[in-house]
Amino acid sequence: MSKIQVNKLHTLTGHNDCIYALTEGTDPRFFYTGAGDGMVVEWDLDQPDDGKLIAKLPHSVYALEVDKERNLLFIGHNFEGIHVIDLNENKEIWSIKFTDQAIFDIKIFGSEAFIGTGDGILTIIDIPNQSLKKRVKLSSKSIRVMSISPNNLHLALGLSDNSIKVLDLRNDYQPIANLSGHEKSVFGLTYSPDEKTLVSGSRDARLKFWNVSDYALDETIVAHMYAINYLSFKEDGKYMVSCSMDKSIKVWDVEERKLLKVIDKARNAGHGTSINKVLWSSYSGQVVSVSDDRTISIWQIEEN
Repeated sequence: MSKIQVNKLHTLTGHNDCIYALTEGTDPRFFYTGAGDGMVVEWDLDQPDDGKLIAKLPHSVYALEVDKERNLLFIGHNFEGIHVIDLNENKEIWSIKFTDQAIFDIKIFGSEAFIGTGDGILTIIDIPNQSLKKRVKLSSKSIRVMSISPNNLHLALGLSDNSIKVLDLRNDYQPIANLSGHEKSVFGLTYSPDEKTLVSGSRDARLKFWNVSDYALDETIVAHMYAINYLSFKEDGKYMVSCSMDKSIKVWDVEERKLLKVIDKARNAGHGTSINKVLWSSYSGQVVSVSDDRTISIWQIEEN
């Protein structure tokens, strides 16, 4: 089994409240964070100490997503809607006010933006026309997280009703599967890079591995002490990181479904409070994590 070496490279500060949102730029050297202070900041992994303020909004930002085809940053503005920033010009070019709910996740595929909100509604935005295309009511509980399988054209959604719903992007968002098994809200959800596995993480502290061919449950792992907040695969699909309310990041061997490394305050001078998002950057093997402690950590994670 591989030995994993962890080196903390940077601790970044500047946000004045819990950091909830994290996404990679069109150029993966850059990443974006959003927080309870309404600030959205661009960071450069080559010069990480110099964050650049992109937007300042009156309400918390829980969701960010970059439209890499058009180099646009979509900001989920709680209780309002979305703001769209042209990253070439660094200015807002349009916005749509369509909800009085919290926006928990945004995903972009082709010419559509998918937005999951606290009232269990999936809102689909037509990006070129800057217009609301469709609303799909999935639950009375929040849509917390989404993941897209581009080759299968599947959209998976994790909800606070403890379920995972899979919709068909080929066929007008019709349901393909309704996965049950988690005992609490599903906060973490991601397709593996080869799109053969869907991994979910929940407030029940369990990881579940689902076989995408039939969405059968392959394995359940008691993975953390408290809620699993987010999951991110390394680009090659060999490893995955999970982050938790238990203040730890865990590195997993995906094929073996084995824990390889725990990153926390005691061992690695990690975060002191809940870790809300984690991103395995496709830029030089670094992992970015954001926390309720208002800091961003950058980690080098390598095989020995």
